[in-house]
Amino acid sequence: MNVVSVSRRTDIPALYWRWFMRRLDEGYCFWVNPFNATQVFRVPLGPDDVAAFVFWTRFAGPMLRDVGTLTDRGYKFYVQYTLNDYPAVLENRSPRLEPSLRALTRLADATSPDRVIWRYDPIILSSVTPPAYHVERFAEIAGRLAGASRSAYISFCDPYDRTRRHFERLTRSTGIVFETGTKEQHAELAADLAKIAHVHGMRLFSCAEAGLVADGVQAGSCIDAGLLAALRPDLEFKLKPAPTREACGCVQAVDIGAFDTCVFGCEYCYANRSAGAALQRRKQHNPGDPILWRSAALRGVDLDDPSVSKEQKSAKIERRTEPAQLSMLDGREPVG
Repeated sequence: MNVVSVSRRTDIPALYWRWFMRRLDEGYCFWVNPFNATQVFRVPLGPDDVAAFVFWTRFAGPMLRDVGTLTDRGYKFYVQYTLNDYPAVLENRSPRLEPSLRALTRLADATSPDRVIWRYDPIILSSVTPPAYHVERFAEIAGRLAGASRSAYISFCDPYDRTRRHFERLTRSTGIVFETGTKEQHAELAADLAKIAHVHGMRLFSCAEAGLVADGVQAGSCIDAGLLAALRPDLEFKLKPAPTREACGCVQAVDIGAFDTCVFGCEYCYANRSAGAALQRRKQHNPGDPILWRSAALRGVDLDDPSVSKEQKSAKIERRTEPAQLSMLDGREPVG
């Protein structure tokens, strides 16, 4: 049994939902280690194989029709839902705010505000998005989301090599100046956002930002041991820490996505080499294939061949004889 991430590497709910539901129907999928293309893993996806799904998306529209199906089949899940509404120069093909807001609200109505986590992430400081911009945008979106989510996650943009190259290109073409900001600026802005979140019934959590755990900001985890335990009080999780960067509090999960497959074109994205690469892989995607995207080396290959793939190992997750008594917030009281 495993926690399955769907997916840090691409937006499966928005772009590949048909593929995902077919994988549930057939009970398995494959994924390739993005850092070692020779490692292919077969992941069982039956209700007894999946402790919980953690979905990541910018637009939940395609998955809304199947929320009841997921529940009826016995799957448990929560959703990391990104809403930034940056200028088009930074998110030139990302879903627009209005349809994304409507989909988030409908998702919360169909599940629970505790299972839909709003991500205002990453926070980019630049000549067109200074701190005042973020205070204004965060306040507007938070007001629209009041009652639909009880948690907001933030982090400041990390200068990954791909992101840095994208920003340097934008500076040359548009004149926009990008900044990392100081720890003091980050803390001041985070404190302002925490106050706004509180007004709208949310708690503010930081994602891999140890310096922000102050002034109303709590340390958060995207693959959160507390949320998983609250979702599945019938299970005992003995998951290993699995940080993706410094100060990350995530625990282990199996991610079934693939890099260079999201076509939303966010300039700050670390998961894509280029828009062209993502568009090409999107065209090559086969909804009937048990793997999201095949490299040239895997085309025509039987992935079930034991010489090609290995069965995904189960995490240390055990069934309890008596369910633990946990709320969805794992002891965190709703904001007053």
